[in-house]
Amino acid sequence: MLGFFWVSKIVRDMASRLTLFLALFFVVDIYFYQAIITVTDLVSVHIAYWLIDILLISGLISILVAGRQLQRAQRWLTGLFTVLLSLAIPKLVVTPLLLIEDITRLFRGFPGRSFYVSELVLFLAVLVLLVVIFGLTRGKHFYRVHNTTLYFEDLPSSFDGFTITQISDIHVGSFTNEKQVQKGIDLANAQQSDLLLFTGDLVNHAASEMDPWISAFAQLHAPYGKYSVLGNHDYGDYIQWESQTAKIANLERLKVVHQEMGFHLLLNQATLIEKDRESIALVGVENWGKKGFQQYGDLRKATASLPTGIFKILMSHDPSHWDEVSVDQEQHVHLTLAGHTHGMQFGIELFGFKWSPIQYFYKRWAGLYQSDGKYLYVNRGFGYHGLKGRIGMWPEITVLRLKRSK
Repeated sequence: MLGFFWVSKIVRDMASRLTLFLALFFVVDIYFYQAIITVTDLVSVHIAYWLIDILLISGLISILVAGRQLQRAQRWLTGLFTVLLSLAIPKLVVTPLLLIEDITRLFRGFPGRSFYVSELVLFLAVLVLLVVIFGLTRGKHFYRVHNTTLYFEDLPSSFDGFTITQISDIHVGSFTNEKQVQKGIDLANAQQSDLLLFTGDLVNHAASEMDPWISAFAQLHAPYGKYSVLGNHDYGDYIQWESQTAKIANLERLKVVHQEMGFHLLLNQATLIEKDRESIALVGVENWGKKGFQQYGDLRKATASLPTGIFKILMSHDPSHWDEVSVDQEQHVHLTLAGHTHGMQFGIELFGFKWSPIQYFYKRWAGLYQSDGKYLYVNRGFGYHGLKGRIGMWPEITVLRLKRSK
């Protein structure tokens, strides 16, 4: 019954998301088609345009309706959805040009579409498609380092200049290229931070995914230690298990894997990081999220034994926990580190401008946020899941430098 429940739940979730996506896709697709028929009148091209869409969408719907084995269904769904998204993104980006042309046509007696505008639209769509192809092939390992300096009046003086490397959402079950993943591990070590923190989602589904990768991620090092928390995927909630006992055993095995990699896994716990006879508190909670995600995290329990005034850094996988719980916690949490969103693995970040569709689902989704002297940093993720790549929202290694303000 447990497996059937989760299969049904995930298929329903996929169906609801796909329905919204397909509705938008059809609107954009019909609009983009206007550029196609303006540039060419070849019937074969027109038929091919719609035939590709029909085959892809039919495949998605068939898998959702007829799928019985969840993991097999997920593989097919992921592949087909990736292809569909690859075709949709270029159309979505260039469609506003057609809309602008239509606005001008209203004031010109609504003549036929300009051949040159439609040609430009198709040319730009091809360029965007090349970016998408890069994201799906090389972008998944196009690791970027994000450096941020934070100032705190009550930071112990011994920790002035203390550095933290944060990684999140490894999703090791998606990896296929050991050499490329090693580049990310080496880049994280190259930052030479004092402390290394991992904020959850080590695997996609099962602890066994880590078996070939334990030695690789055990290479991560920091002089003041490596600490971690669990993410929503780490509990094994999204696949079918033969029994509840097997699911529990999987989670226990994953906890041991953290130890084998040299990480101290914090489960609603706190520990002290000491330097020159001064200390700060590192707090780690289990996953806590909104919109149907698990709420295992207990911040009150994790901080119960800490002195009231101690400087605190919290690791909490889901950024919604910050808004819903930690920002109003009685004990002042100075800095919270989260992940979870992946920046949806798709977006635009140029010259200070930042956009991704995930922002319509999560208030805090990438980078630094502040409220009443409390900070939240949301890591964009080290790995990838679902979409087999990253487009514009590259995998991230975060480096935070703590400074004592005067």
